Amino acid sequence: MAHGPEAQERGQRPGERLARLLRRWWEEAGSTSGGTRPTQQALASKLGVDQTTLSRYLNPEHASTAPPRVVEALHAHLRAPAAELERARELCRAVREKNSGHAPVGDGPRPTGPANAPGGTGALAGTGATGGRDAPGRPGRSRWVRPTMVAAAVVLAFVAGAVVRDQYAPRPRTAADGVAADAVPASGAPLKWPLLKKQKEDQFTPGRALQHLLRAHGYEVRADGFFGDETEDAVMDFQRRNNLPSDGKVGEDTWPELVVPLGRGADGHAVLALQELLHNTGQGGTEVSGEFTAATAGDLRYFQRRHGLRPNGRADVDTWLALLVFQRPSAGAPVHQGPTSPQPSTPA
Repeated sequence: MAHGPEAQERGQRPGERLARLLRRWWEEAGSTSGGTRPTQQALASKLGVDQTTLSRYLNPEHASTAPPRVVEALHAHLRAPAAELERARELCRAVREKNSGHAPVGDGPRPTGPANAPGGTGALAGTGATGGRDAPGRPGRSRWVRPTMVAAAVVLAFVAGAVVRDQYAPRPRTAADGVAADAVPASGAPLKWPLLKKQKEDQFTPGRALQHLLRAHGYEVRADGFFGDETEDAVMDFQRRNNLPSDGKVGEDTWPELVVPLGRGADGHAVLALQELLHNTGQGGTEVSGEFTAATAGDLRYFQRRHGLRPNGRADVDTWLALLVFQRPSAGAPVHQGPTSPQPSTPA
């Protein structure tokens, strides 16, 4: 009988196996190169996640599973064995398949009922070794097994039909340009554009994104997150130029005109706005470089899949809306967004 690591892992869930692999990378970091193992706090800072989230990713007993981008970043930062990266990617894929209801072959048998049921290990074991007769001591079992299965099948069919209907139902579009007016996440509830207006408090990532977008439209404003006179004047001028109510408030009328479609190869302040919003969604660190790279597209596709959007890796109106809505609270904003902290590099 095999007693190696692979045999021991057969009964473990993919997420548990992935967490054990990541934790081993962290525990062994520095042992081969003679360096020192980074603390979880320092490692979380490099990955752009908080320490609590990273601890969950490294804990086999926790349900949280690290996304592919974080796994790849951990592999690079911890200088883990090159041959183990593909294994980690396979475990990520297995977790996604299992969560979607399609567990890959080899994850071990699914429990179907009491292990000590006569004739087998599942709830239907009584119809196995006894040729379909009720197990001794359990009279009338077959009377309710089949009706229960039929009822469960009806419920599953109804749920599946609802999911398919919601997935392929057309989204509302504006008559002007055919662009969806409101993103519709997986929950089915339409999202609403956030409202930004002049105030003394730091508005963190959404405020900086607004200012980067204004700069992309030619306005010389500071991207510091503070919506002051300078930003308000730029917003009002932009609104007048686009035949919008010039009230200086950025909401459902102004955001759709302000955001711009972006894809691979784009650069500049609009890309900075996109990357800062993506970085602050809590899925892990996105490099804020001002260049729309393959890594940016990958992070964006992951975000789109999480929120029921078409994962095309491009920033359309629906994606901009979802990014602005699903921001972490101000208290959890990245350090570089603080009022006295150095700002990320911006194109001239």
